[in-house]
Amino acid sequence: MFVDERLEKLKQFDTPSITNVVATYPDKDYCLGLYHPWRGEWYTDEKARVMYPELGRTVGYAVTCTYGLPDQNYDRLKFADVLQAVAAVKKPVVLIVKQDLPEEIKCRNGLLGGNMMTALRSAGCVGVISDGPSRDVDEIRPLEMQYVISGVTAGHGKWAVQAVNTGVEVFGMQVSPGEIIHMDENGAVKFPASAIDQVIEKAEYLQKFEENRQRRMRETGDVEELIKIMSGFYD
Repeated sequence: MFVDERLEKLKQFDTPSITNVVATYPDKDYCLGLYHPWRGEWYTDEKARVMYPELGRTVGYAVTCTYGLPDQNYDRLKFADVLQAVAAVKKPVVLIVKQDLPEEIKCRNGLLGGNMMTALRSAGCVGVISDGPSRDVDEIRPLEMQYVISGVTAGHGKWAVQAVNTGVEVFGMQVSPGEIIHMDENGAVKFPASAIDQVIEKAEYLQKFEENRQRRMRETGDVEELIKIMSGFYD
């Protein structure tokens, strides 16, 4: 299985650093300004729960799917189609799952438990973001797949796949198939695959910049000096 070395390189940086170079500070030279910082819907909000923070950083290409209630007028798609979509693209994959369900059902829907996650792992998936709950978190932990969900619940009823590889929104983040997903214990951010090289270049610069600034702050206890450092006096 070919894995783009650039995705491995992105793991050198935490997710907040990636957000900083993607769009957080559009007035800075190290920021690409790919989205509006507040309204661009490019990173997850506070509702996203990272289940396995000990796994560190996870990076992959987005594959998306939508689950909803069974519809007798549309039953063409199955979980097999999701697996085939994961298998068909560049690796590694982060699966983005939209749970398009009534809220009173969604909050009790333990979607993607141990069996489904094991199958996804074997197909090339390294992480999943699903905007509803899941179950079997103890079974999934040994798979070493990052899992970002809304919470946990023990059961579920019948559901169906409604779409595969269409644009979806999860936790305030709009994702299209093929985009890059970077996530860690802080949540997730997305950006276009075409921007990988630029993101790495800017992140390397920012990492050195912040290391130097924080070194200066550790070396002094003088408040006026700290103010000068934070104001960019030495930048």
